[in-house]
Amino acid sequence: MLVACGGQPEREQASTAEDGAEPVPELNLNLPGSDCVCQEKQDNYTFLERGLQSIDERAYLEALQYFQRYQRIEKSELAAVESGIAIAYLSILPESPIFDREEARDSYTELKPRITEDMKLHTEVQLMQSSLESFLDMYTQIDRLKQTNGSLRAELEKREEAIKRLRDLTLGREPEEAGLLGN
Repeated sequence: MLVACGGQPEREQASTAEDGAEPVPELNLNLPGSDCVCQEKQDNYTFLERGLQSIDERAYLEALQYFQRYQRIEKSELAAVESGIAIAYLSILPESPIFDREEARDSYTELKPRITEDMKLHTEVQLMQSSLESFLDMYTQIDRLKQTNGSLRAELEKREEAIKRLRDLTLGREPEEAGLLGN
């Protein structure tokens, strides 16, 4: 005698509507209709694409989680390389909470030999790879310039000291006396 809500045959439903009872409204599950393409397209995004979208929205931790999920779920070499590039890219961005340029350099250096020319990387991942290489080259140049700057400063200090000694000698003072008088 017990019948589930949807289990009543159509003729019985029609007879209840004819008997004066209220008709049963059509059940709407808020499923996308044929006219809503954007919702269906969004549902078909991979974790990689969701991570890329999160970067656009500056939600870096969310992007990291999407890339890690993509890496765990997709077991292909392509997915491992793409997610590795994306995570390294996140760690090279100064405004990212996981900013660590040394870690980015190390992980990309480890990842780079695995990238082959026949890999069909996602276009945005290719852009991230190019940006990552540019960032790393820039940081390498900055480090070299800092080292050069440090050695130039040390050389400048030596030359200033030599000029000071020469000035003291031309004025006829002994370098030890000039040092004592200057203090």
